[in-house]
Order: sequence, then C-alpha cells, then structure tokens
Amino acid sequence: MIDLKVVEAVARHGSMNKAAVELNTVQSNVSSRIRSLEDELGVSLFQRNPKGVQITPAGRRVLPYAARLSKLLSDASAAARDDGTPTGVLEIGTLETTLALRLPLLIARFAKAWPDVRPLVRTGTTSSLIQDVVDCKLEGAFVAGPVSHPELQTETVFHEELVLITSHAVRSLDAVRAIDHLKTVVFRVGCSYRQRLDSLLASMGLLVPEPLEFGSIDAIIACVSAGVGITLLPRGVVVDAWQEGRVAVHELPTAFSQVETVFVRRIDSHFSSALATFLDSVHQENGGRPHNVRQLA
Repeated sequence: MIDLKVVEAVARHGSMNKAAVELNTVQSNVSSRIRSLEDELGVSLFQRNPKGVQITPAGRRVLPYAARLSKLLSDASAAARDDGTPTGVLEIGTLETTLALRLPLLIARFAKAWPDVRPLVRTGTTSSLIQDVVDCKLEGAFVAGPVSHPELQTETVFHEELVLITSHAVRSLDAVRAIDHLKTVVFRVGCSYRQRLDSLLASMGLLVPEPLEFGSIDAIIACVSAGVGITLLPRGVVVDAWQEGRVAVHELPTAFSQVETVFVRRIDSHFSSALATFLDSVHQENGGRPHNVRQLA
C-alpha cells in the first residue's frame, strides 16, 4: 500500500527526489520501493532520464489504484473519528449554474448551523465532475442527469427548465434559422447543456457551429446580449438579464427543456456525517419537491 503512495507521488512530481521530500524520506528509499514494486509486477512503471522520470503506460494504469488506496485509508480514518456529529472538510463539486441558482443560501445556512464543517466547493462540467468523484478527488458533486455509472450512487435533488437565450433581435425560436453565421456561446467540452443545445440545433436542421467557450455564466450572458451567439441555460439563471431587457428567452419542447440535477458520490466511499447532513438540508429546503426559483412571467 505504501509503495502505491510512492508511485503516485513520483508520478505527480516527475522526480524521485521531490517525491522523497514530500514523503519525508530519502531518494534511495523511494527508488528502492519503486524498483521493488516493478520487480513484483514484472513491468516498468517509470522511464528514467537525466531530468527525472516519466511514467510509463503501465504506470498510468496503476495510478488509479493509488488514488483509491489513498481514499480508502482516508475513509477508514474518517469513519473511525465520525461519531455522527458533522465536522471536518466537506469537499464537493457543482455545475456553475447550480452554484449560482441553488447553493449559496443552502451552503450559508449549513455553515451557520454546523460551524465545525468547512465546505469547499469546486465548479466544473458534468463530465469533469463525475470523473473527479470517480477518482476520489471529491466527496460528491451536483451534475446534470441522468447519470449511469457502476461506481456511483445518484439521487435527484433539483429539476430545471432549460430555455434558449438569444439577443432581442431574435424574436422567436424559428427566427434562429435565419441567423447568419450562427454561433453558440457555451461552457467547455463536457457540459451537458452544451450537448443538449447541439442536439436542439440538429433537430432544427441546422449545422452545429463551432462554439465560443467561456468559463462563467456572466460572460456567456453578456456575449449573448451583445448578439455574439445563442446559448442554453436554466430559466432561473437568466431571470435578472431577462427582466433588465438584456436578452430574449425562448421556451423549448419538453424533450429539450426538462433536466434533472443529481448528486453523485462513490458507492464504496465513506458517507460522512457532514455530507449526509448537508444533503438532508438540501432535501428539506426542497420539501421533497423541485426547489422553487423565480419564474419569468
């Protein structure tokens, strides 16, 4: 088990010397452990060179087990200390839209109720967040559903209505077909809303254009308002922009508009009291129903 932790440290630093410093040991000990593990497995895990080491394909295949081992040991320690009172770090992931629309008040109330818990929230796309949960980098994450993965448990927490967002020059959904040099303004690859927008355009007989990628909701809405392109977002996210007259909102057929936000976590990970209590607070806020948001009237 220790040898796998050594492999992870060497791979991350690309140097046995730097890994030794992190592990509070000497380089010869690190080299010996790597060589011993390579002999046991019958493969080379690293390619040595004058500038350091480079992980081999076999080494890359071993790395996920190192991450799982580290998480298993961490879970065992956390489970031993967990007496049912929420404490410690709660590291979760979320979509940008879910963070903007759903989580600020929930996290604020949770943090006030449980001051011994330190919430850490990381944003990303559905694809990247799922991978981070699988790789044990996050305790769980809010992503767009449905999600089917053999290593993950999922539960629906919110329901969203997606709408097409355009500049005011576009008067209707049909008018999208008349846009010259149509562009989409979206989050990076791995965003499920981006994929759904591509599917919508394809169903309208339009070629899916090369997208413009941005990292924030505000940047996307600003570009759409300026007539740069179109996007697809939850209705609640664009309420302010719509009420201020900066964008136009177009309702979509049910097949494209309805989406679930689900919370995913590893089936085999320790379900901490902090996470259990936080998810309970989410469901209590919803009252067992989709969480209410301001609607466009």
